[in-house]
Amino acid sequence: MPLQTLKVLSEQLWVDALIMVLIDTALIVFLTWRIKRHRFRELRWILVGTASIFWSVFGLLLVSIFWDTYYQYFYPGWLRSGGILLFMPILYGGLAFVFHWLSLRLPGNPILSFCLLGGLHSVLEHLWGIYGLKILEIPMLQGVDPTPILAFAFPEYIFYWSIVISFAVLFQNGWRWWIWRRGKGAKLAA
Repeated sequence: MPLQTLKVLSEQLWVDALIMVLIDTALIVFLTWRIKRHRFRELRWILVGTASIFWSVFGLLLVSIFWDTYYQYFYPGWLRSGGILLFMPILYGGLAFVFHWLSLRLPGNPILSFCLLGGLHSVLEHLWGIYGLKILEIPMLQGVDPTPILAFAFPEYIFYWSIVISFAVLFQNGWRWWIWRRGKGAKLAA
């Protein structure tokens, strides 16, 4: 099906939301099992950098793929040709910093708090899209009720922020391994 004829249905959003909740549950259980509070605390700047890169690349992909069917209706044209990079790294890097700071101060597991803050942000962002940008007037969303959009957006962003945490841990592990290898190589050369 060509993207120009894509039509989002409320029923499908409900099903997709349920699927995302199941995926999120598995991801968060895994992340909370593998990443303890002290390790999460160490991830602050890596999370900021990872979020900046992830959301910038993801934003570029979304805008390039869905420009004609979605983004052209509310974004200025200059964002299509890479202009999105003017705000995505700063916005989402800043959100990662704030979510990290808050999640370490909220009760409970900081990974869960971080991801839930990401989900909450998605609801606010989509409410702005629905009522501020009037996205429900876009042809692919006409006839869709706001509730399933919000119900899907919450676990969707939890998934994305879980991926950001996962990449941050992989980057940190890679960095530690590289430092260890350099130290080991220096000892062998001595």
